[in-house]
Amino acid sequence: MELPPLLAAVDAHRRLRGPYTAGGSLLRAVAEDAFTRCPELAARHNTEIATVAPELAVNVPTAWGTLEWTVGDAQRMRYYSRLHTRDIANGIADFLRVYLASFGDVPRTLVVDNVHHADPTDRELLAVLLRRPDLPRLTLVLGTDFSPLVDPPGEVAVSLTEVLPTFARLVDVAAGPADGGDFVGSDGTTDDPGAPAAYEALSVEERARRHDARCAELYALGEQSLALGAIPFHAARGSRPGVSGVQAVKHALGHCRKVGLYHAAAELGLRGRSLVAPGSPEWWHFTEAAGSSLSAAGRVEEAGAVYDSARALASNPLQDLRLAYGTAMLHVRGPRFDLAREWMKRAVGLAGADGGGFQAAFVRNGMALVELGDGQVEEALRLLDEGRRALDPGEHPLLRSVLRVNRGLALAAAGLLEEALAEHSANTSVDPGFWEHEFHRGVVLRRLGRVEEAVAAFERVILLSPPFPEVHYNLGDAWVELGDVRRALAEFDRVVRLDPGFLAAYVNRAGLRCEVGDSHGAWDDVRAGLAIDPENVHLLCVQGRLSAEGGDSGRAVDAVSAALRIDPGFAAGWALRGQLRFEAGQVEGALADLDRAVALEDRAEVRAEVRFNRGVVLEEVGRFGEAAVEYRRVLAVVEDADARERLGVCLRKA
Repeated sequence: MELPPLLAAVDAHRRLRGPYTAGGSLLRAVAEDAFTRCPELAARHNTEIATVAPELAVNVPTAWGTLEWTVGDAQRMRYYSRLHTRDIANGIADFLRVYLASFGDVPRTLVVDNVHHADPTDRELLAVLLRRPDLPRLTLVLGTDFSPLVDPPGEVAVSLTEVLPTFARLVDVAAGPADGGDFVGSDGTTDDPGAPAAYEALSVEERARRHDARCAELYALGEQSLALGAIPFHAARGSRPGVSGVQAVKHALGHCRKVGLYHAAAELGLRGRSLVAPGSPEWWHFTEAAGSSLSAAGRVEEAGAVYDSARALASNPLQDLRLAYGTAMLHVRGPRFDLAREWMKRAVGLAGADGGGFQAAFVRNGMALVELGDGQVEEALRLLDEGRRALDPGEHPLLRSVLRVNRGLALAAAGLLEEALAEHSANTSVDPGFWEHEFHRGVVLRRLGRVEEAVAAFERVILLSPPFPEVHYNLGDAWVELGDVRRALAEFDRVVRLDPGFLAAYVNRAGLRCEVGDSHGAWDDVRAGLAIDPENVHLLCVQGRLSAEGGDSGRAVDAVSAALRIDPGFAAGWALRGQLRFEAGQVEGALADLDRAVALEDRAEVRAEVRFNRGVVLEEVGRFGEAAVEYRRVLAVVEDADARERLGVCLRKA
């Protein structure tokens, strides 16, 4: 099989360098050339580069300068979302798109071996690279064994297992000769079938000696990514697993947890528990980290089992508090707010017994999240205010920032938008590098009608963070409100490149494409969106509009009727079916549909377009006085020459 010139050939086996073993090896291979050709990439993708290849952190602007990096582990309460690695992967895809373009039209090949042993981060990255349509210059060759790939446990944002059949073809090749490496020297990755047996045949002392020697070799290289894979692998099997092994695992765990690599963090936490005495301080550290990391990775049952097993060994209120808090958060994910509330009440009580201001504020923030998730906005605000009062002035800036974020969300849910904006704006002053504050500001500014300011906020988010679809979706909606269809379409295009399952982007883009006459593109969006949600009423209505434009009035009415059977309260659907029926000559049915649309929209302002169409139908059936009333309502909202002319006709005829 003839392939384009080689970009890089890398090994994905997670025992080598842990998370992003393959992605980091790729970046290290191309970084020098990429930064020479495209120097802007270092600043634009600093977080992605430093996360995937930590050795390159010195080559990019500081990636982690926000408040959560200023506190110790015991007081860190802000961690990245489970979807953060999806965004990291899309950022690396953007990096490669720009870098590959610098070669002109010459494509490149990336070869990745041992994908079946890859960490979930690398699998996700490879899946993103495969499905991104804007990487035509990149050919991927993925090497696995002959067994089917299986997704990791928990919630998977981008499944390599699902992506492969659509974007790759399977080529069976005969296995090459074994590499001949020994088990220890290969960091446990050798393909030699005799290596494990030869390793086991060694004495315990000799195995430990070899692991110690290999560990020393790796430490001497001074590469951080080795400390996430091979170094803890050897240190835990060396002569001092309870000392050197614990230190190595703890270091890797701390790094992975802080930068959002939760599957690896969970595995390291569980490995650390096995190296120390149950109930010891180190054991509690590993337990809390394993439980929270499993929870963040969507492995809720496993996290619950960790908390349950630890509860019998809890010997002080703080340990009980942490277990109760963690268990409550599992039920919020359920969601089972009754159970979450029960466990969080226990945590609040324990915080009172402990008497610490930090713990009191911490658990009240958690309880507020439970209440806010359950729609109890006033109670959430009360708890957040209580938590704020529990802190001494000037102390715990990170916790204060988190309380302020959640208070802003609660105020927005209560409709107190100006107060919500004040909370988020205050956060941008004390923590300007954290993108979430600007994102929340943009959302509230849009609701306040300050759309230009919202656009500016969303554009700042894009500069501060790896790419994520939600900010581009909100920016697209803002451009729609400002009447800039071209920019809106570009943002919705970006959304579906980043996340092909983002249904709302297909809905909005389909409607816009209809407006600009791109019927082929609109049909593509309708088909893609209905494949995700066959009962989406908005897409069914767009399907109706497109069918009518194609001359198939029967199919058009059927599509909108299907939407109305799904949601009889969908006023826009009744208005559209009324218009379609009128165009098909079904005047009485059209009037009935438009009457229903107006009745449903009485709860809000009836759109001028609906009033105009109802006036036309009333005029058609000879009810000129009522038609005149509708045209006057249209003219009260917007100056429309057609409505004014029809009003004059109706008044004369009436």
